[in-house]
Amino acid sequence: MANRITVASADHAAVGLAQGFVQVNHDKSAPLRRIRPGDVVAIYSPVQVYGSRDGLQSFTALGRVQPGEPCQGRVDGGFCLFRRDVAWWPARPVRICLLRERLSFTAGKTNRGAPLRFGLLRVEDADMAVIAAAMGAAAQLSG
Repeated sequence: MANRITVASADHAAVGLAQGFVQVNHDKSAPLRRIRPGDVVAIYSPVQVYGSRDGLQSFTALGRVQPGEPCQGRVDGGFCLFRRDVAWWPARPVRICLLRERLSFTAGKTNRGAPLRFGLLRVEDADMAVIAAAMGAAAQLSG
């Protein structure tokens, strides 16, 4: 199993939370194939609303990828988007600035968003443990 961070605005993440899925890189299927069943996935939301510059910069969702392959689902407007099923855990959003010095991929860096610019980042167990604890979901991570 691996730990992954995906990037999505909080409003887009909320749709996935409500419907039990995650999308990556504006609906590209190749990155979704790197995410495997059993992986833990966190969503980092740089903004609240897609296209805005509101500076949310928070982890907004955390869960475990479910069995199955990436599939296409239909959303409003008739678009077919690639997604993976995720069992999302109860978790509270947490700003990345509160964790910056405790995460290996941001510690000591002035541009904490740089490692996330490609939309999917594999992270160490220790990093995911820090994120899960801050989000109040540490128990789910070990279960």
